[in-house]
Amino acid sequence: MKRLRVYARIARVLMVVTLGLGMASVFGVFERLGIAHSMARRQRWSRFFMARLSNALPFDVSVHGELPEAPMLWVSNHVSWTDIPLLGMLTPLSFLSKAEVRTWPVAGWLAAKAGSLFIRRGSGDSQLIRKQMTRHLEQAYPLLMFPEGTTTDGRSLRTFHGRLLSAAIDSEVAMQPVAIRYVRDGEPCALAPFIGDDDLLSHLMRLFANDRGGVEIHLLKPIECQGRERAALAFEAQQAVQKALFGAEVEPRRAPVRPAIAA
Repeated sequence: MKRLRVYARIARVLMVVTLGLGMASVFGVFERLGIAHSMARRQRWSRFFMARLSNALPFDVSVHGELPEAPMLWVSNHVSWTDIPLLGMLTPLSFLSKAEVRTWPVAGWLAAKAGSLFIRRGSGDSQLIRKQMTRHLEQAYPLLMFPEGTTTDGRSLRTFHGRLLSAAIDSEVAMQPVAIRYVRDGEPCALAPFIGDDDLLSHLMRLFANDRGGVEIHLLKPIECQGRERAALAFEAQQAVQKALFGAEVEPRRAPVRPAIAA
C-alpha cells in the first residue's frame, strides 16, 4: 500500500511535468512561426507551472516577509532542486542556472523556455553572463540566483560569491535576500537536500516514501546596491541569510596576515 502511494504521488508530479511540456511546446511552435513572446509572459507561465509543481510536492510551505514590489536580483541559499519551484511559485521570476541544466532531458528544455540564463562555471564567460543579467534586470524582469554555487545539506551556509552581483550594481536595482529551510519534526530535514550523487527519481522516491515535511521561506529586508562593492553586497546578503537560518552572523572576513620582512 505504501509503495502504491509513492507511485501515485510520483504520477502526480509527472502529470504536472507533462503540463509544463505542453506549455513549453506552445512557446516552441510560436517561435517557429515567428511569433514573439515577451519575457513577462514567459515568467507568468513559469510561475503558473511552478505553483502546480510545488503543490504536487510533499511539503507544507510557510512564507515569511513581504514580496518586493519592484524588480530585484533575488539571492538565496540552495538546498535542493525543489528550491526552484518553491521560490518560482511566489512571483514571476527567471533563474540563473548552471549550464549543465540546459542539457538535462525535459528539465533543461523547460528551463530554457521559461527564460532561464545559463552559466558555465570556470569557462571565463562571467562577463557575458553579467551583461545578460544586467540587461535582464534593466528591463524590469526579476532574476534569482544561488550565490553559493552549489547545494548544501541545509545545516550550514557556504560563502556567497559576489562576482555576478555586479549586475545589480550596474542595473541599479536592489537585492532581495531569501532564506529557505526544510524542516521535519522541528529539526533540519535530512530527506530534502539534493547533494552528492543524488538522482532525481531516487530523490523523489525518498521524499514521497515519508510524511510531508515543512518548508520555511523567509523574504528578508532588501539591500540597496547602487554605489556598493560586490564583495560587500555578497557578505551582507550572506549575513542576513545566515541569521535567518541559524540565528548567528558570519564571522567577518579578514585579510591574511603577511609575515614581516626583515630589513
